[in-house]
Amino acid sequence: MNISFFQKIKSSFIIAFFVFSFMISISSCYAQLYVSNNSYLFNKGALVFAQGNVELNGSNSFFYNRNEGQLLQGSLGSSSNIGAGKLSIFQEGTVNNYAYNYWCSPVGNASATVGNEDFGITMLNLPITSTMSNPATVISDYNGESNTGTLSISSYWIWKFLTSTSYPQWIHTEALTNISAGQGFTMKGTEGIDTTNPGEFVANNIGSSQRYDFRGKPNDGVININVVNGSATLTGNPYPSAIDLNMFLTDPSNNEIDGTALFWEQDKTVNSHNIAEYRGGYGTYNGTTSIYTPATFYTYDIAGNQGTVFSNPNYVYQRRFSPIGQGFMVRGIANGVVQMKNSYRVFVKEGITNYSQFEKNTSFKTTLDDEFFDDIPNVAGIDYTQISKAPTPHFIINTSLNNQAVRQIAIGFMSNAIDGVDKADSKFPVEYDDITSDAYLLLNNLPYVHSITNFNINKRFQIGFKNSGTSSIIFTLKVNDFINFDTPNVFLFDALTGIYHDIKNSQYELSLLPGTYNNRFEITFTNQALHIDENLVDSLSIVQDNNEELLIISNPNNLQIESLILFDLTGKEIINKYDFFDKSFYEFSTDSFCDGVYIVKIKLKNGYVKTQKIIVI
Repeated sequence: MNISFFQKIKSSFIIAFFVFSFMISISSCYAQLYVSNNSYLFNKGALVFAQGNVELNGSNSFFYNRNEGQLLQGSLGSSSNIGAGKLSIFQEGTVNNYAYNYWCSPVGNASATVGNEDFGITMLNLPITSTMSNPATVISDYNGESNTGTLSISSYWIWKFLTSTSYPQWIHTEALTNISAGQGFTMKGTEGIDTTNPGEFVANNIGSSQRYDFRGKPNDGVININVVNGSATLTGNPYPSAIDLNMFLTDPSNNEIDGTALFWEQDKTVNSHNIAEYRGGYGTYNGTTSIYTPATFYTYDIAGNQGTVFSNPNYVYQRRFSPIGQGFMVRGIANGVVQMKNSYRVFVKEGITNYSQFEKNTSFKTTLDDEFFDDIPNVAGIDYTQISKAPTPHFIINTSLNNQAVRQIAIGFMSNAIDGVDKADSKFPVEYDDITSDAYLLLNNLPYVHSITNFNINKRFQIGFKNSGTSSIIFTLKVNDFINFDTPNVFLFDALTGIYHDIKNSQYELSLLPGTYNNRFEITFTNQALHIDENLVDSLSIVQDNNEELLIISNPNNLQIESLILFDLTGKEIINKYDFFDKSFYEFSTDSFCDGVYIVKIKLKNGYVKTQKIIVI
């Protein structure tokens, strides 16, 4: 608990907090928060904190949170909330019958049962006044509708995704009350004109959002989320307050997940329920670096398999403090259970400047913000005024994919980062086999969108390209932005030609035939062709002896070789050798090679790379 904050407000309240009909601006409760039957607590835009449980005693007891008022609880174990009364809290989703939001409910069924209970869409309501709401009508038709006083929600689009790897493993919940605390769910939006303003800062539905009233028992305490190695799980923020997403993703006790959250983004101009016409993808947020790269939109076939790339809206969202109701995917790297905890809960209202966005379709540019956070009330007792807002130093490369879409990748630097893979690196948002035509960073021979290491001007970053089509594709690369970082040069190195292309000051366009190119290209900060002793380079010779069917490497100056890779023109590795002793002569058999052109890439321990074409006949 943030003692400095709560000590300021403790004196106004007694230890046992019995509520009848009461409105507050800011409050703290160090034991039980109790609302008797036929009574209510009304919280307008403030924080209510309860160290103990919340008891909404009777079916006519209510706890209204309005104008982004939030409830934080400080218990360390499982929830002991109880009562048939209801907490009521608002959140806005998309206004579009054809587009999904990913949700995670802050409430469950309200009853005399102790602890968190399951949620269902029958607990959603349409706000009418500051305290009154009309229950949503659940329909089987595909299209929901919202108008002043009425809200209909299609049950067909309510699905959850539990430790799964493929599209057919979505679970159809419809209108059932079977969505457990911490389980995310999908729901398509509604269309209509609902201009109700139930005492909020803005009226509802001004063309971009639909306000929902979640009513039920508030979720609290430790919430278990099952994860499976190599599978994704749809989860989210399960509390009636914001959470610090970074704390969840980087908690050492949650080592069963990879430290990255995936957020669904969808092209809302496509007015169709047919999967084959969807255009969407996952934005990638890293909890260690707070770096977010937006989704690249793909099309999908009728079975949900990823198809060609289409477009990228290039929206960048602030994801650190997940708002109420926010759903997202996490990926398991081991079988087990990860936990949502009260210690992640913070009092942060939605907004770009608050680093908290559910979904607002506005673009912005990250600034060099070297200030510290304000004093953020939180359960863990973190002093946010000692935490800098400055972005993790990184730069962004945009790759245009045949002028149809943009893939964005980020390369960043932290002084304590390692060269290998850890939670600061973010894997590609889809599985490698599902990648169609795209660009990606390669770490341990797997595709990533974020690579974080410590800075060294001689570092080289492997970048791959994949063309799953039947003809050539144009890939166009350029550095899009530097965030809290800059370097004089950024190059794309082509091992086939041995040429360094400046992609900081101009874009570079390359045409690639169908295939996968994982060993041909690198991102560098130096043009090594300009900074090497030519005599030493010339002394390292690469010769293909077709009579003896041998690849011969002559190294008379005993240059320290780190690796040798030989690959064909599609990038397929034929030889990959890393264990070298200091020798002046090496031989590798090529008797099993097909006739054709191959590329030899030798990397020295000083970072220099020499490439040469050979012909096997």
